[in-house]
Amino acid sequence: MSARTIEDILPDELLERFRSRAGGYDERNGFFFEDLAELKAQGYLGLFASIDDGGAGFGLEQVAAAQRRLATAAPATALAINMHLVWTGVAHVLSERGDDSLHYVLTEAVAGEVFAFGNSEAGNDQVLFDSFTEAAPQGDGSYAFTGTKIFTSLSPAWTRLGIFGKDGTGEEPRLIHGFITRDTPGYRIKDDWNTVGMRASQSCTTVLEGAIAPAERIFRNLPVGPNADPLIFAIFACFETLLAAVYTGIGERAVQLAVENAKRRTSKKFEGRTYAQDPDIRWKVADAAMAMDGLYPQLDAVARDVDALVNHGPMWFPKLVGLKIRATETAREVVDLAIRCSGGGSYFAGNELGRLYRDVLAGIFHPSDGESAHSTIANAWLGPIE
Repeated sequence: MSARTIEDILPDELLERFRSRAGGYDERNGFFFEDLAELKAQGYLGLFASIDDGGAGFGLEQVAAAQRRLATAAPATALAINMHLVWTGVAHVLSERGDDSLHYVLTEAVAGEVFAFGNSEAGNDQVLFDSFTEAAPQGDGSYAFTGTKIFTSLSPAWTRLGIFGKDGTGEEPRLIHGFITRDTPGYRIKDDWNTVGMRASQSCTTVLEGAIAPAERIFRNLPVGPNADPLIFAIFACFETLLAAVYTGIGERAVQLAVENAKRRTSKKFEGRTYAQDPDIRWKVADAAMAMDGLYPQLDAVARDVDALVNHGPMWFPKLVGLKIRATETAREVVDLAIRCSGGGSYFAGNELGRLYRDVLAGIFHPSDGESAHSTIANAWLGPIE
């Protein structure tokens, strides 16, 4: 299998089909089944898998670029497929560092399995370092998980769900990570995804009621609290970078729409000339373009450093959370500027910019949030609070 480019996998005509469907998914609050089928057919699930394994052989920099491109057409589709790509990215990042414990994630993704994240919990601001979910050992190496997971993207379509919980039966509690499959008994998915934006992601709540992950799919047993296991770095690196890529794509599309609308709308004050001649509109478009121009190289550089196994030591996590915050906040500001350039039409339901305005708001809620990110960065530069 020869090497493929991002444009091979996401050609312009495919992006236009995604864009044409995005508004309908949003209006119906429906899942992106058609988009997912086309992404599968293009080999998108196996972007991180090696060419020898039947994948595209991409690294994080290339996958981030692909996600940025996809998000310019269908942000909710990009955000949801991100969760699959995070798991395959984790497997890739670990493998590049000599750990093949999740190689099966890559081969199964190439075969069409869809991976999703079942980690987030309401009120758990420790994220990966503690859990409200119970992980009960079954005596044969398997664990039964009981708890509630929120924001489970790909709820209608996942075939593999990564989950974790706390085993408190020993002298010291342990955090257990594993996978369940779609046909595993002991879980239910709530029909509760009715949000302001990112509606096609269908990130419903998943209730685990003794769902058993078999011994061969238990892939980490870690202490509670921060630790240096490569899994933690791999999850943060892929999650934060690929999230940043999606929101960078939203900002990129917002600038495109601002330019199109400025060239299309005419002004009576300027005797029928377009708003592209209005100094105030030109200033706003320039502000938006400058903001995005600062984001593109940072996204590329962070992803490239992950691929190159650059050792940033304790500064890795500040770099990753800083990228995520900068991307989501910049995209939100740029969408706002684009709307100010585009007039009242963007306030109507069904307008693409109006949808981007709602979609981009979701960036506030993804880990790491602003408070956590600032704490991480302050601790790296100033040390912990005494």
